[in-house]
Amino acid sequence: MLIHTTVFAKDYTLLSPDKKITIKISVEKNITWSVLKDQELLLKPSAMSMILNDGRNPGIVPVVSKTISKSVNQTIVSIIPVKNKLIPEIYNELKLRMKGNYSIEFRAYNDGVAYRFVTELGPRPIEINYEEVAFNFKENCQIYLPKENNPELQSHYEADFKPAKLEEIPATQYGYLPLYIATPGGTKMVVTEADLHDYPNLFLYGTGTRTLTGNFPKVILESSPKPNSDRAEIIVKKAVYHAKTTGNRTFPWRTIIISSSDKGLLENEMVYKLARPNTLTGTDWIKPGKVAWDWWNDNNIYGVDFKSGINTETYKYYVDFASAYGLDYIILDEGWSRTTTDLLAPNPQLDIEGLIKYATSKKVGVILWALWKPLDQHMDAILDQYVKWGVKGVKVDFMARADQYMVNFYERAAQETARRKLLLDLHGAYKPVGLNRQYPNVINYEGVRGMENNKWEETITPVHNTTLPFTRMVAGPMDYTPGAMLNTNKDEFHISMTSPMSRGTRAHQASMYVLYDSPLQMFCDNPSNYLREPVYTHYIARFPTVWDKTVALEGKISEYAVVARKNGNNWYIGGMTNWDARGFDIPLTFLDGKKYKIEILKDGINAGKHAADYQLISKEVSAGETLHIDMAAGGGYTAILTPIG
Repeated sequence: MLIHTTVFAKDYTLLSPDKKITIKISVEKNITWSVLKDQELLLKPSAMSMILNDGRNPGIVPVVSKTISKSVNQTIVSIIPVKNKLIPEIYNELKLRMKGNYSIEFRAYNDGVAYRFVTELGPRPIEINYEEVAFNFKENCQIYLPKENNPELQSHYEADFKPAKLEEIPATQYGYLPLYIATPGGTKMVVTEADLHDYPNLFLYGTGTRTLTGNFPKVILESSPKPNSDRAEIIVKKAVYHAKTTGNRTFPWRTIIISSSDKGLLENEMVYKLARPNTLTGTDWIKPGKVAWDWWNDNNIYGVDFKSGINTETYKYYVDFASAYGLDYIILDEGWSRTTTDLLAPNPQLDIEGLIKYATSKKVGVILWALWKPLDQHMDAILDQYVKWGVKGVKVDFMARADQYMVNFYERAAQETARRKLLLDLHGAYKPVGLNRQYPNVINYEGVRGMENNKWEETITPVHNTTLPFTRMVAGPMDYTPGAMLNTNKDEFHISMTSPMSRGTRAHQASMYVLYDSPLQMFCDNPSNYLREPVYTHYIARFPTVWDKTVALEGKISEYAVVARKNGNNWYIGGMTNWDARGFDIPLTFLDGKKYKIEILKDGINAGKHAADYQLISKEVSAGETLHIDMAAGGGYTAILTPIG
């Protein structure tokens, strides 16, 4: 696993357990690493260092005092299994201890590489003015950079993933992680970070070359509310440093996920593997599940004898719908409270205690929306009141920041909700970095350009939807909020705030319940629309939100994705395509020797004219067979496989 001559050697080589991935480390005037896969040079020597305000500079003029190596081969048991209940954790590690009381740890997995700094500089605070992060790629690779333009490095993490070449990204342009990269030779990579604690998020800038360089949002010393806004802030003063933290600590993992194909990215769980283990002593109360959501459909229910809106009668209607179809929760989004900043006073038209008692009698939990700033200021009082009311979780929204304070807010919110046995759904949020492993009650993250954008723009297309599994979703759970019932083909879409619709077919929407990782999965549309189509609604309501096993079947970024997933004794298949109709022959080799009843929901014969057209087929299959999957333009495919006997 490790090749070197003495502890004073300048060059070290670390191999992955299967010996297909190589990390080469050079220690001279600085420390660099390079990465190869099957002898293809992916990353040329790329430097890493830190500059502290007290003059200490880990990584600059380094001297190795000791090397420590180890191999790990064990299994992680996931408490809330996003992709797999059992996750193999197999890697080789090299730790270089340096003079100056710091180390750098390198890991080589069979599906990626990572490094991080570790400091033993004493318990007193240190201020980090700069961390050098560079990715110097060998080739002018294709890159899907989610571009941002806020000079303060503030972001909702809801940009588009658009293809470009590395050399086309100027020094003025930056993007956030995760970042998809494909070499001309066909190797796929995703750059991201994990185990982020008391430290800001990493952003990557172009250089007009094949190198990307890192930058971090500075610590905010003073801010003021933006006029006429309850959530936006103006930064008045920033520190010169991006983190003030303890001198004894581990820093975030910088990781490159590596795959021979796009398909392999659909199974990757590197961020989860690099995260800290669960710290909660009891987790049986954490219940993933499906949610009826109000905001996307604007509470635009119909066929009732009361005025719909943010009121008790409307939400009892949601509860009745959720109960009838076995959904676990309803969410009361923005508007349930008297004001967005007073999260202890319900809207006068809403009897929150009576509603929760009613929902509890129907075995439906209630999740409440909360603006992050008021929650941050009055967390104990707000969460204690929610517990008294019987609330099951909190959807925290509009953080739109990625600095050190915000990272610490996430962890404090995770701790305090867990202490009260509340779920935490993070919206307006940065990408997953593994907090959901340490605190499994962190049930979902947004940080994605999802379905809500259909209410005001036309960017949410089947091309976008088939890009997300290979980009944003590689980092972790993704609250895209699927379930649109008003479906349109390519040129039929129009914007509506009160009756929003989706682009692509009904079967395309259904496929998201299998393809998209989301332990808290939304039914975003109007319950009245679902109730009009009970056959379809009963079908999609049968999909679990967590999985014992995930098998990637087909995949190509921005074109198509097909996976099989197991939950209990049942298997589920989900496939989606972009605007190109296509078909696949799928050998059912993942099945055991049993016969299965397969219930298929596929694009109807007239889906090209009427996007909501679908067909249901039921038959028997077994492991020796090949299943043909066909999808219309903008279409999808799902199947539920139940063992017979």
